[in-house]
Amino acid sequence: MVCGHGSRDKDAEREFGRVAAGLKERFPSIPVEYGFLEFSAPNIHMGLNDLIKQGVDEIYAVPGMLFAATHAKNDIPSVLTTFEEKNPGLKVSYGSELGLHDAMINAFQARIYESLGLDPENPPEDLYDTLLVVVGRGTSDTGANAEAAKLTRIVNENMGFGWADTVYSGVTYPSVGVGLEKLLKLGYKRVVVAPYFLFTGRLIKRIYGYVDRVAEQNPGVEFIKTQYLNDHPKVIDAFEIRVREIMEGSEAPQTLMSSFKKRLAAGEVDIHHHHAEYSDPEEHKHSHDHEEGHSHDHSHSHSHDHSHGHSHDHSHGHSHGVYKHIAHPMGPRTMIGEGVCCCFMSQFPQEVLDEEKDRIGDGSADETFAHR
Repeated sequence: MVCGHGSRDKDAEREFGRVAAGLKERFPSIPVEYGFLEFSAPNIHMGLNDLIKQGVDEIYAVPGMLFAATHAKNDIPSVLTTFEEKNPGLKVSYGSELGLHDAMINAFQARIYESLGLDPENPPEDLYDTLLVVVGRGTSDTGANAEAAKLTRIVNENMGFGWADTVYSGVTYPSVGVGLEKLLKLGYKRVVVAPYFLFTGRLIKRIYGYVDRVAEQNPGVEFIKTQYLNDHPKVIDAFEIRVREIMEGSEAPQTLMSSFKKRLAAGEVDIHHHHAEYSDPEEHKHSHDHEEGHSHDHSHSHSHDHSHGHSHDHSHGHSHGVYKHIAHPMGPRTMIGEGVCCCFMSQFPQEVLDEEKDRIGDGSADETFAHR
């Protein structure tokens, strides 16, 4: 069972399905399903039910996520624990996030070389004339943010860039637009912007939009946009490795699930009910009929309706966590007015909203970007 976050972007949903199909090729004799925490169908509960219908009594679940932040640490284990409790005799084992496994690093480097028009199997000795900007997801989890910075350092040393740094598209700082502007002061005339993301979606499209706008304002600099990871064969390798770790019992001494259950027993986290768990057939039918004409092109058939029927207000059914640097001058406040996630908008103190309202004027994109 491959557990994803989900996206409002249908392209991301289809790409996730292709990863699951790639994993199925590695395990032809084992049923493989996938599901999402929110936004997309099937949800995790539906995928788990499909496995039950196929007669399984043991499920290997892996997070389809790059780093272990709130979703991988809390939200997915909560869904899996609830499902296991409701199905006596079922054993659910939960594996590790993809992390900085060598296969993932190699996949990322291959994408960067490809964007530069270079052969990943025969790379140059160095790229000293080039600036690398890695775009991490950005979360309220300090450790996950640090992993993105660690990735940047590893790739920098492996590939030999002149300079490399990390910006973030999420709740932390520096955000993509202002981060790029600061880094341009280093004077490099070739800049590679490489998002460490599995799939497309609103954030990827926003990141590429920032690059285009900075490029327009800096015509003397060559900007290269690296493709996100998607279903690169080495990404499928990493998923396979995480599944085989569960099968062979070779996971780390403290797994994501054991950590979750320890914190649950200590009262540090709660079991939350998620969009990934519950489904109202009538709501599914209604929402499916009004899904803007999108078809659900999954790599295998599902015997259920596909629900997109929950509302997207300030509570998604899981928490992004309150981030202590939410008001940082180079953080998500620089994206106010550009459709930043409502989870983050609800965290801003009123004085920050008031300051930004004055600063961005009418909220047009040109003024919002980097506080213009």
